[in-house]
Amino acid sequence: MVFFALYKVMRRIISLLLLVALATLAMAQQRKVQNKPYIDLRPLHFGIHIGMNLQDVELKNVGPQLIQLPEQEATERTVLCDADTWNPGFSVGVVADMRLSQHLSLRFVPTMHFGSKHLVFRDLQDLNDAGQPRETTQDMKNTYIAVPVDLKFSAQRFNNYRPYVMAGISPMLNLSSKDQDYTHLKRFDAMLEVGLGCDYYLPFFKLIPELKFCFSPFDSFDKKHVDELTDGNKQAFARSIDRAASKMIVLTLYFE
Repeated sequence: MVFFALYKVMRRIISLLLLVALATLAMAQQRKVQNKPYIDLRPLHFGIHIGMNLQDVELKNVGPQLIQLPEQEATERTVLCDADTWNPGFSVGVVADMRLSQHLSLRFVPTMHFGSKHLVFRDLQDLNDAGQPRETTQDMKNTYIAVPVDLKFSAQRFNNYRPYVMAGISPMLNLSSKDQDYTHLKRFDAMLEVGLGCDYYLPFFKLIPELKFCFSPFDSFDKKHVDELTDGNKQAFARSIDRAASKMIVLTLYFE
């Protein structure tokens, strides 16, 4: 259901971007005076950016497991964990852009992402009065320092618009502190990025809206965290996850 809802939202966003692009082309059939006509000839320039992000994590569950609590016999437990929502967050950072050719540039975009992931655990051996598994939740707060390195391929400029696509890799440092929550993600991670945007040339600077999709091909789950838990009753939840892959959607406004 989450992916279906996300698909509908992203389809609407992409449709809106296409409509905006078509409307822009329809209104810009004639050549107009260009703002900042030589701005893209700079070998190196800098800027700032702000935006919002939606964080999620894809989880692989262990399934049935034997849990040994102190002074108790080992019992089989099955706990299922899922991230049930895409949580909104805030992003801010700077950008350095190096011109490689007329259509290609290399971008270094240090960013801080503030957000969280909402997890739901369902214990199949612990049922409520309605016969449904009881649910336990965790709000996993994440603050990332990301240092993306991206390639930006831009189309030919027309009037004061220039669409582009981008792709790159983003090493990330998770600043979230250790605590007694059920689960944690690793301190270090990396995400692959793909996206699209458009340069808008204003009289004094460029305004660049960009939508990008980030996903980690690596295991982000911290399996050592279970050994740090002081409450043995949390072990069934902490050991229920075998693998985690972080995901994020970022909508950014650049000012260059």
